[in-house]
Amino acid sequence: MNKIKTSEPYPIWKIKCKLGEGTLWVKEHNSIYFVDIKNKKIFKVNKEIGFIAHIKDYIFILGLQGELRIQNLRTKKILKSISIEPKLKLNRINDGKTDPIGNLWFGTMDNLERKIKKGSLYKLDKDLILTKVDKNYRITNGPAFIDQFNFYHTDSPKKTIYKIKINKNNKIISKKIFIKFSPEDGSPDGMTLDKNKNLWVAHFHGACISVFNNKAKLIHRIHFPAKNITNCAFGGKNTNELFVSTATKGMSKADLRKFRYSGFFFSVKTNTKGILQKKFIISNEKKRSLL
Repeated sequence: MNKIKTSEPYPIWKIKCKLGEGTLWVKEHNSIYFVDIKNKKIFKVNKEIGFIAHIKDYIFILGLQGELRIQNLRTKKILKSISIEPKLKLNRINDGKTDPIGNLWFGTMDNLERKIKKGSLYKLDKDLILTKVDKNYRITNGPAFIDQFNFYHTDSPKKTIYKIKINKNNKIISKKIFIKFSPEDGSPDGMTLDKNKNLWVAHFHGACISVFNNKAKLIHRIHFPAKNITNCAFGGKNTNELFVSTATKGMSKADLRKFRYSGFFFSVKTNTKGILQKKFIISNEKKRSLL
């Protein structure tokens, strides 16, 4: 395997995201999508948005506070709303991704970021059946899928990335610590995989993205002129461009002066290819009633 090489991060959108997240390359649109959770920005959807996943055309599924919403982002028409944790009013959806066969996985967290373990990990299948797979998280991030049954998932305040194996009934049969960050590294945030199944991890408070092989060995690092690196996704014509979101959330005035590109949206050229996120697949029966 060739050594990973990357360009210097280039700011392609000089905005000041309070909490940039949810990076998603949509091949059909030749476009990268991302959200600003705290400023509630993506096509003017007026709720805090944790992630988006593509279904077809301009129809996406959005992870909002207390709700999964299937919506046409061009017409703004809401096609379906699924309530999430209605009894936990202070919880919100955070990061989410689709697995290799098109199921949607996402996590929840306490929106006030208190030191309580109210976050859970969920799966939404093609029949729109929701399953709680794991619980007792503070801040969920990821997941990144190795295959249908094996994936990485993060609890950011614990500075821990887990490697999780499930069975066909969505039961966890193995959950091991893959990486535990040191205090000076910040906290693991969003992540993605390349074609060689190396894990690319954003460092919140760490000003970098680290690349780990499947043995958890650090094999590459990209440094940024932004402190809070929040998420990353491969895209571009040849799937070799890494798109990276950042955040100004929680930064002091001194930090903002030092890391003056914080909140910007970046592109990094690489010599490898990434794994594109699958569409969220809906069964034909559900499609007929929704789309």
